[in-house]
Amino acid sequence: MLLVAFVVAFGFVKGAMNFVAGRMAEHFGRKRVLLLGWLVALPIPALVYLATSWSWIVFATILLGINQGLTWSMTQTAKLDITRADQRGLVIGLNELSGYVGVALAGVVTGYLASLLGPRQGLLWFGGVVIGLATILARLSVVETPPWAREEVKQHASPAAPALRPKYPEAIGPQPTTAEMFALMTWRDRRMAALCQAGMVEKFVDALVWVFWPVYLHQRGVSLPGIGWIVGVYGFTWGAAQFFTGKLSDRIGRHLLNTFGMWICGAAVALMSLGSGSTWWSAPAVITGLGMAMLYPNLSAAVADIAHPDSRASAIGIYRF
Repeated sequence: MLLVAFVVAFGFVKGAMNFVAGRMAEHFGRKRVLLLGWLVALPIPALVYLATSWSWIVFATILLGINQGLTWSMTQTAKLDITRADQRGLVIGLNELSGYVGVALAGVVTGYLASLLGPRQGLLWFGGVVIGLATILARLSVVETPPWAREEVKQHASPAAPALRPKYPEAIGPQPTTAEMFALMTWRDRRMAALCQAGMVEKFVDALVWVFWPVYLHQRGVSLPGIGWIVGVYGFTWGAAQFFTGKLSDRIGRHLLNTFGMWICGAAVALMSLGSGSTWWSAPAVITGLGMAMLYPNLSAAVADIAHPDSRASAIGIYRF
């Protein structure tokens, strides 16, 4: 229950902040929201270091959820602003690849630091350096990208635009309200509603892997390092394969990869309980990671394909919510 509370707190806050971040980005710009996300993260290392109870850790996780909802949504939105339509899958794949490579490297580095300095002090120094560096980079090296999105609108409106134009959702004004965007994404446009539904189901698989697979494996006598390797194989496969599956979707389309990715994830989850042994359990982890790589970047790319550039940040934020 403690493990579930930890993940649920993060999920609720991150989901809500994804929604908020999209709307904020259209009013204040991508850079300001990105910088705000990193400023919110500044107290996290100190909270973990000074924690006297589990509630401190849960509070730090809530701040982390705010940070992730604001920053990860903004990196994706900003990259889509400056990306050609035929490169969206590749760019989102690269975004997610770099993020999960960062997760993997951080896991290795913090493991060594925890053994050398102790868990609290190791996380204090590592978290402080990473968050401080990210804040400085967000302030000094990031540029605002909405001008590229507005230019994209002009290009599609010109008589010389390509014959294949994006079919934007209809019956919505140029500056939709939050309620109008939420209705559009969840039921008024059936394409967007289907993508949001698929995204929610995809997160069921993710929560299953991160929360319940470790419990399942622990009950079967697998050591904690062994559990880490089995679940880690899932994350590594997912992260590395997104570079290829994102690029592939730019060539063959999003729909087939999204559909088959769902089936592969479902089959792999079923396989986990049909055998035993670390080798067996690692195989479904790899297959699930491959299925996730097929659908995770390409669901986002599909939303970006049909979202109007003026409200793309909101569309992505609501989808991620």
